[in-house]
Parts: sequence; structure tokens; C-alpha cells
Amino acid sequence: MTLEVVVRYRTRRPWAPGPRTLRRWAELAAGRRRGVLGIRVVGSREGRALNERWRRRAYATNVLSFPVAPELAGRQLGDIVVCAPVVAREAREQGRPLAAHWAHMVVHGTLHLLGFDHQRATDARRMAGRERALLARLGFADPYGH
Repeated sequence: MTLEVVVRYRTRRPWAPGPRTLRRWAELAAGRRRGVLGIRVVGSREGRALNERWRRRAYATNVLSFPVAPELAGRQLGDIVVCAPVVAREAREQGRPLAAHWAHMVVHGTLHLLGFDHQRATDARRMAGRERALLARLGFADPYGH
């Protein structure tokens, strides 16, 4: 079995990469993991609603990860939700190429599904190091500017 990445669009504005590109980024981040991973591209309204419901924060955020509960896992790894307008705004504000920021969000969200976290400093360094390595393999600069 290979990794199956299911991509769904609830918005395509501002620009969002095509499904083949999103799949390639998620597959690289997932490594040898097998199963089903969902990517949902949403607008600000849905991004805000999801962030408010699941994180109690009343704003749209760039990426949310929803790992499957271990007792329900089976083939399913979980879903990531990427808010297209937030990613576009952040890329502009940070002066980063839009594709580079999209790749970072997909890699970041996928790593969360694999158990990476950034709550503690040691975990954050480990996750950021993995992100840097994966993004470099894709030809993108260090997202953290180091």
C-alpha cells in the first residue's frame, strides 16, 4: 500500500497549488508512511470556523492538522486544512514566494499528523529541522530564515 493523498478544494482564491503539487509535498513529508491523508483547501470563513471550533481561537489560521484518534486510525492518517487567503497574506507579509509558503504549510501539517509537535523547545527544534530538510529537498529556502 502507498500513501493516498485526497485533495479537496473549497476555494481556489487566492492562488492555490494544484492537487498533483500538494500530493507531492505531502508524500515527501510522510516518507514511508502508508494510508490515506486528506488535504482540504479552504477560504477564510471556513478556516475561522474550524479554528474557533477546535482551538477556541476566533480567526482563520494558516494550517490545521486533524490526526485520526489511534483507536480509529486503520489506514487513515488524518486531514490537514490549509486556509488559502491566510497563506497568501503571510507569504506577502514575509516576502516569501507563495509556492514556498504553501509547501511549508503542507509539510508542517503533514508532520503534525505523523506526531511531530512544537509545544516544547526541544520538540520545536526537531520539527523545524525536519521541515528545513524536507523543504530543501523541494528546492525551497529555510522557512525560518536561519
